[in-house]
Amino acid sequence: MSAPFRFPRFFVTTPGPCPYLPGRVERKVFTELSGAHAGELNDALGRIGFRRSQSVAYRPSCQGCSACVSVRVQADAYVPTTSQKRLLKKHADLHVALCKPWTTEEQFRLLRRYLAARHPGGGMADMDEFDFADMVEQTPVKTFMIEYRERDAHGAPGALIGACLTDQQADGLSMIYSFFDPAHPTRSGLGTFIIADHIRRAADAGLPYVYLGYWVEGSERMAYKTRFRPIERLTAAGWQAFDPPPVPDSGSGGRTPLPAKERTIA
Repeated sequence: MSAPFRFPRFFVTTPGPCPYLPGRVERKVFTELSGAHAGELNDALGRIGFRRSQSVAYRPSCQGCSACVSVRVQADAYVPTTSQKRLLKKHADLHVALCKPWTTEEQFRLLRRYLAARHPGGGMADMDEFDFADMVEQTPVKTFMIEYRERDAHGAPGALIGACLTDQQADGLSMIYSFFDPAHPTRSGLGTFIIADHIRRAADAGLPYVYLGYWVEGSERMAYKTRFRPIERLTAAGWQAFDPPPVPDSGSGGRTPLPAKERTIA
Protein backbone atom coordinates (compact mmCIF):
# COMPACT_ATOMS: atom_id res chain seq x y z
CA MET A 1 0.00 0.00 0.00
CA SER A 2 1.59 3.26 -1.12
CA ALA A 3 1.35 6.75 0.39
CA PRO A 4 -0.69 9.38 -1.54
CA PHE A 5 2.47 11.43 -2.10
CA ARG A 6 6.17 11.03 -1.57
CA PHE A 7 7.78 12.59 1.48
CA PRO A 8 8.92 16.02 0.26
CA ARG A 9 12.52 17.18 0.08
CA PHE A 10 13.22 20.25 2.20
CA PHE A 11 15.79 22.98 1.61
CA VAL A 12 17.04 25.95 3.64
CA THR A 13 17.45 29.52 2.42
CA THR A 14 20.59 31.57 2.89
CA PRO A 15 20.39 33.65 6.10
CA GLY A 16 19.44 37.29 5.65
CA PRO A 17 18.37 40.33 7.70
CA CYS A 18 15.13 39.86 9.61
CA PRO A 19 12.43 42.30 8.40
CA TYR A 20 10.74 42.43 11.82
CA LEU A 21 13.36 42.35 14.57
CA PRO A 22 16.36 44.65 14.12
CA GLY A 23 19.70 42.94 14.43
CA ARG A 24 18.25 39.46 13.91
CA VAL A 25 18.90 37.09 11.01
CA GLU A 26 16.15 35.09 9.32
CA ARG A 27 16.29 31.73 7.58
CA LYS A 28 13.53 29.61 6.06
CA VAL A 29 13.01 25.95 5.30
CA PHE A 30 10.97 25.24 2.17
CA THR A 31 9.78 22.56 -0.21
CA GLU A 32 8.17 22.45 -3.63
CA LEU A 33 4.43 21.96 -4.09
CA SER A 34 3.83 20.07 -7.31
CA GLY A 35 2.04 17.13 -8.79
CA ALA A 36 -1.42 15.69 -8.35
CA HIS A 37 -1.26 15.81 -4.54
CA ALA A 38 0.05 19.35 -4.10
CA GLY A 39 -3.17 20.37 -2.37
CA GLU A 40 -3.01 17.58 0.21
CA LEU A 41 0.64 18.35 0.90
CA ASN A 42 -0.12 22.05 1.30
CA ASP A 43 -2.94 21.23 3.74
CA ALA A 44 -0.69 18.97 5.81
CA LEU A 45 2.14 21.49 5.91
CA GLY A 46 -0.27 24.34 6.69
CA ARG A 47 -1.36 22.54 9.85
CA ILE A 48 2.25 22.56 11.10
CA GLY A 49 2.94 26.21 10.37
CA PHE A 50 3.98 26.36 6.73
CA ARG A 51 2.82 29.10 4.34
CA ARG A 52 2.46 28.96 0.57
CA SER A 53 4.25 31.24 -1.89
CA GLN A 54 3.56 30.34 -5.52
CA SER A 55 4.62 26.67 -5.79
CA VAL A 56 6.65 26.71 -2.56
CA ALA A 57 5.66 25.96 1.04
CA TYR A 58 7.94 27.51 3.67
CA ARG A 59 8.27 28.27 7.36
CA PRO A 60 10.84 30.13 9.49
CA SER A 61 13.85 28.10 10.61
CA CYS A 62 15.98 30.73 12.33
CA GLN A 63 18.88 29.69 14.53
CA GLY A 64 18.38 30.81 18.11
CA CYS A 65 15.05 32.55 17.44
CA SER A 66 11.43 31.36 17.45
CA ALA A 67 9.70 34.75 17.47
CA CYS A 68 7.57 34.05 14.37
CA VAL A 69 4.47 32.20 15.57
CA SER A 70 1.77 30.77 13.28
CA VAL A 71 -1.70 32.04 14.20
CA ARG A 72 -5.23 31.21 13.09
CA VAL A 73 -8.71 32.43 14.02
CA GLN A 74 -11.47 30.03 15.10
CA ALA A 75 -14.04 31.01 12.48
CA ASP A 76 -17.13 29.39 14.00
CA ALA A 77 -16.46 31.02 17.39
CA TYR A 78 -15.42 34.44 16.07
CA VAL A 79 -16.72 37.35 18.12
CA PRO A 80 -16.19 40.69 16.34
CA THR A 81 -15.26 43.67 18.43
CA THR A 82 -17.52 46.71 18.46
CA SER A 83 -15.30 48.38 15.89
CA GLN A 84 -15.29 45.28 13.67
CA LYS A 85 -19.09 45.09 13.86
CA ARG A 86 -19.29 48.69 12.65
CA LEU A 87 -16.98 47.94 9.73
CA LEU A 88 -18.91 44.79 8.76
CA LYS A 89 -22.09 46.86 8.66
CA LYS A 90 -20.45 49.84 6.95
CA HIS A 91 -19.01 47.78 4.08
CA ALA A 92 -21.86 45.26 3.78
CA ASP A 93 -22.96 46.92 0.53
CA LEU A 94 -19.75 45.95 -1.28
CA HIS A 95 -19.96 43.40 -4.08
CA VAL A 96 -17.69 40.44 -3.27
CA ALA A 97 -16.65 37.97 -5.97
CA LEU A 98 -14.47 34.86 -5.83
CA CYS A 99 -12.41 35.07 -9.02
CA LYS A 100 -10.00 32.66 -10.62
CA PRO A 101 -6.33 33.42 -9.80
CA TRP A 102 -5.77 35.49 -12.91
CA THR A 103 -4.42 39.03 -12.67
CA THR A 104 -5.88 42.18 -14.19
CA GLU A 105 -4.52 45.67 -14.81
CA GLU A 106 -7.10 47.01 -12.35
CA GLN A 107 -5.78 44.76 -9.59
CA PHE A 108 -2.21 45.77 -10.30
CA ARG A 109 -3.02 49.49 -10.21
CA LEU A 110 -4.74 49.03 -6.86
CA LEU A 111 -1.76 47.08 -5.54
CA ARG A 112 0.64 49.84 -6.61
CA ARG A 113 -1.42 52.48 -4.79
CA TYR A 114 -1.54 50.31 -1.70
CA LEU A 115 2.20 49.63 -1.66
CA ALA A 116 3.09 53.29 -2.25
CA ALA A 117 1.00 54.35 0.73
CA ARG A 118 1.53 51.48 3.19
CA HIS A 119 4.88 49.88 2.30
CA PRO A 120 7.08 52.40 0.46
CA GLY A 121 10.55 50.96 0.02
CA GLY A 122 9.39 47.52 1.12
CA GLY A 123 10.15 44.17 -0.45
CA MET A 124 7.41 44.56 -3.05
CA ALA A 125 8.07 48.18 -3.99
CA ASP A 126 9.72 47.19 -7.27
CA MET A 127 7.16 44.55 -8.21
CA ASP A 128 6.09 44.79 -11.85
CA GLU A 129 3.16 43.24 -13.71
CA PHE A 130 5.06 40.01 -14.34
CA ASP A 131 6.03 39.61 -10.67
CA PHE A 132 2.42 40.21 -9.68
CA ALA A 133 1.20 37.64 -12.21
CA ASP A 134 3.68 35.11 -10.83
CA MET A 135 2.50 35.73 -7.27
CA VAL A 136 -1.17 35.21 -8.17
CA GLU A 137 -1.21 32.76 -11.04
CA GLN A 138 1.53 30.29 -10.11
CA THR A 139 -0.50 28.18 -7.72
CA PRO A 140 -0.76 24.38 -7.59
CA VAL A 141 -3.64 24.49 -5.06
CA LYS A 142 -7.22 25.77 -4.87
CA THR A 143 -6.79 29.53 -4.91
CA PHE A 144 -9.06 32.54 -5.43
CA MET A 145 -8.53 36.24 -5.94
CA ILE A 146 -11.38 37.64 -3.87
CA GLU A 147 -12.42 41.08 -5.15
CA TYR A 148 -14.27 43.77 -3.21
CA ARG A 149 -16.04 46.31 -5.39
CA GLU A 150 -18.27 49.30 -4.84
CA ARG A 151 -21.58 49.26 -6.65
CA ASP A 152 -22.52 51.75 -9.34
CA ALA A 153 -25.76 53.76 -9.47
CA HIS A 154 -27.61 50.70 -10.76
CA GLY A 155 -26.25 48.32 -8.11
CA ALA A 156 -23.87 46.58 -10.49
CA PRO A 157 -20.23 45.85 -9.55
CA GLY A 158 -18.12 48.98 -10.00
CA ALA A 159 -14.68 50.15 -8.89
CA LEU A 160 -12.29 47.65 -7.31
CA ILE A 161 -11.29 48.87 -3.84
CA GLY A 162 -9.95 45.72 -2.21
CA ALA A 163 -8.66 42.25 -3.04
CA CYS A 164 -7.18 39.21 -1.32
CA LEU A 165 -5.29 36.25 -2.70
CA THR A 166 -6.73 33.35 -0.71
CA ASP A 167 -6.14 29.59 -0.58
CA GLN A 168 -8.92 27.21 0.38
CA GLN A 169 -7.51 24.43 2.52
CA ALA A 170 -9.28 21.39 3.91
CA ASP A 171 -9.69 23.02 7.32
CA GLY A 172 -9.96 26.70 6.47
CA LEU A 173 -9.01 29.72 4.42
CA SER A 174 -5.41 30.89 4.24
CA MET A 175 -5.02 34.60 3.49
CA ILE A 176 -1.93 34.87 1.29
CA TYR A 177 -1.94 38.61 0.52
CA SER A 178 -4.52 41.38 0.82
CA PHE A 179 -4.45 44.94 -0.49
CA PHE A 180 -6.93 47.78 -0.75
CA ASP A 181 -7.43 51.46 -1.51
CA PRO A 182 -5.58 53.16 1.37
CA ALA A 183 -6.88 56.65 0.60
CA HIS A 184 -10.55 56.02 -0.12
CA PRO A 185 -12.49 59.00 1.30
CA THR A 186 -15.38 56.95 2.74
CA ARG A 187 -14.04 53.40 3.10
CA SER A 188 -11.81 53.39 6.17
CA GLY A 189 -10.91 50.08 7.80
CA LEU A 190 -10.93 48.03 4.61
CA GLY A 191 -8.05 45.83 5.75
CA THR A 192 -9.85 44.89 8.95
CA PHE A 193 -13.09 44.34 7.04
CA ILE A 194 -11.45 41.97 4.55
CA ILE A 195 -10.14 39.75 7.36
CA ALA A 196 -13.47 39.80 9.21
CA ASP A 197 -15.27 38.97 5.97
CA HIS A 198 -12.97 35.98 5.42
CA ILE A 199 -13.72 34.72 8.92
CA ARG A 200 -17.47 34.94 8.34
CA ARG A 201 -17.18 33.23 4.94
CA ALA A 202 -15.12 30.40 6.41
CA ALA A 203 -17.72 29.84 9.13
CA ASP A 204 -20.56 29.89 6.59
CA ALA A 205 -18.71 27.28 4.51
CA GLY A 206 -18.15 25.02 7.53
CA LEU A 207 -14.40 25.67 7.53
CA PRO A 208 -13.14 25.97 11.11
CA TYR A 209 -10.15 28.31 10.67
CA VAL A 210 -8.75 31.35 8.93
CA TYR A 211 -4.96 31.25 8.80
CA LEU A 212 -3.33 34.67 9.20
CA GLY A 213 0.29 33.59 8.86
CA TYR A 214 2.96 34.60 11.36
CA TRP A 215 2.68 36.84 14.39
CA VAL A 216 5.72 38.35 16.11
CA GLU A 217 5.22 39.57 19.65
CA GLY A 218 6.35 43.18 19.93
CA SER A 219 6.17 43.83 16.18
CA GLU A 220 3.76 46.68 15.49
CA ARG A 221 3.37 45.49 11.90
CA MET A 222 1.99 42.15 13.13
CA ALA A 223 -0.22 43.47 15.93
CA TYR A 224 -3.40 43.69 13.84
CA LYS A 225 -3.66 39.89 13.69
CA THR A 226 -4.46 39.57 17.39
CA ARG A 227 -7.51 41.83 17.09
CA PHE A 228 -9.48 38.84 15.85
CA ARG A 229 -10.65 36.47 18.58
CA PRO A 230 -10.65 33.65 19.51
CA ILE A 231 -7.17 33.13 18.15
CA GLU A 232 -4.82 30.14 18.35
CA ARG A 233 -1.06 29.88 18.03
CA LEU A 234 1.07 26.92 17.05
CA THR A 235 3.30 25.67 19.85
CA ALA A 236 5.56 22.66 20.33
CA ALA A 237 2.51 20.93 21.82
CA GLY A 238 0.25 21.80 18.86
CA TRP A 239 -2.32 24.54 18.30
CA GLN A 240 -3.38 26.27 21.52
CA ALA A 241 -5.69 29.17 22.33
CA PHE A 242 -3.94 32.28 23.62
CA ASP A 243 -4.91 35.71 24.81
CA PRO A 244 -2.35 38.33 23.80
CA PRO A 245 -2.72 41.89 25.10
CA PRO A 246 -5.40 43.75 23.10
CA VAL A 247 -4.35 46.37 20.57
CA PRO A 248 -6.47 49.24 19.19
CA ASP A 249 -8.62 48.49 16.14
CA SER A 250 -7.53 50.02 12.83
CA GLY A 251 -7.14 49.09 9.17
CA SER A 252 -4.71 46.29 8.41
CA GLY A 253 -2.68 45.24 5.45
CA GLY A 254 -0.05 42.62 4.91
CA ARG A 255 3.58 41.92 5.53
CA THR A 256 6.67 42.50 3.47
CA PRO A 257 7.02 39.33 1.42
CA LEU A 258 9.95 37.10 0.67
CA PRO A 259 12.16 38.24 -2.19
CA ALA A 260 12.19 36.93 -5.73
CA LYS A 261 10.33 33.62 -6.19
CA GLU A 262 9.31 33.26 -2.53
CA ARG A 263 6.88 36.16 -2.20
CA THR A 264 4.03 35.65 0.24
CA ILE A 265 2.25 37.20 3.23
CA ALA A 266 2.80 36.13 6.78
